Amino acid sequence: MLIDFSVANFRSIKKKQVFSFAAAKGDELGETHTFQSEVAKLPNLLRSAVMYGANASGKSNVLRALSFMNFLVVNSFSALQEGQLIPITPFLFDPESSKAPSEFEITFISDGVRYQYGFAAIQQRIHEEWLIAYPEGKPQRWFERVFNLETSLYEWQFSRNFIGQKEVIKTATRANALFLSTAIQLNNDQLKPVFNWFSSKLDVILPGFNINLQFTLDQCTTEQGKRGILSFMNAADISIANIKLEKKVFDPGMVPNILAPELRDRLIADMYGKELTSVKFVHDSGAGSGILDLNDESQGTQKLFAFAGPWLDVLARGKVLVVDELDTSLHPLLVRHLVGLFHNPKTNPLNAQLLISTHDTTLLDPATYRRDQVWFTEKDEHGATSLYSLAEFRPRKNEAFERGYLKGRYGALPFIGEFSF
Repeated sequence: MLIDFSVANFRSIKKKQVFSFAAAKGDELGETHTFQSEVAKLPNLLRSAVMYGANASGKSNVLRALSFMNFLVVNSFSALQEGQLIPITPFLFDPESSKAPSEFEITFISDGVRYQYGFAAIQQRIHEEWLIAYPEGKPQRWFERVFNLETSLYEWQFSRNFIGQKEVIKTATRANALFLSTAIQLNNDQLKPVFNWFSSKLDVILPGFNINLQFTLDQCTTEQGKRGILSFMNAADISIANIKLEKKVFDPGMVPNILAPELRDRLIADMYGKELTSVKFVHDSGAGSGILDLNDESQGTQKLFAFAGPWLDVLARGKVLVVDELDTSLHPLLVRHLVGLFHNPKTNPLNAQLLISTHDTTLLDPATYRRDQVWFTEKDEHGATSLYSLAEFRPRKNEAFERGYLKGRYGALPFIGEFSF
């Protein structure tokens, strides 16, 4: 379960910005849109949230920050070699910020324990890293590392609650790798719930990154899995009677001759002997049935099919799903349907969480979202992103959120100037 996330000095984000899934006071939609966390004395958490803002206002950068943090935790030990630069970009429109570390911190619950983990980094190294755990309700700072600019050495602190060969892990931790990632590679059991939350419980889908069809295809290989995918598609009014998978071994003749010879040869070498799976949809109509290849379906149907496997997996396993620009190629009512699956305790029994960004203002409806579920991004005159919640404006429970937003009551709108030849 995700509680909150903060980021500072990353891309268009200069000052620290905080997103939270903690529910504010108010009982509207409480039974469907909020749930009680596993940890006592914590506020109820939200099942979903939505983010709005003008183009280039920083919505995607907030979500990219979460994706980057996830990437570095999971891959910094294995993907980065000694001396390789960390792929990070600070806020560049300020001389001081451009040289300062970018900072990330996240609070979440894994296996019934609350954790607060964060790090600060520049391209050359991890500048700082820390982990606070609450196994008994009280904070325990299990470890902390800080780079000393004067000595060019790390200063380390470990609490007596930290279990493991800390000296061995310290020695093995490179400047461009996280201590958390290194500890897992050296089989530290105590930190596995923290690492596993990032690797198994957090999924981030950004624009430009194709959703891997394999996850949905694997579910279609069993009758039960296929029924689940069909039910998911047809609930969105996509009339598909059946899904057929056809497998064939790769044939060099499948590669078009129009490709450059070197590219064609390389592709044939990479694919030689591999088994390919094609997807076909069976549609029934009054005049009979027809079969269409996946590529012949609409962009919306293709995207929904790609989403089906991951979406059902997130709901079935109680994960956190983050999707940038969910509304691309999808009808507003379809987006509302996908969001509604998270608000329904029957389809979301394990309290999975969803964070999306969108320009679809029809979702700004008190019947769809609570006031604390709606977030906005806006840039100031210096190009820096600010992130804030609709709840800060204290709108009435049944206020017309969409009308208020489009009238500029909450900010986060594009400025449309005149255009003339």
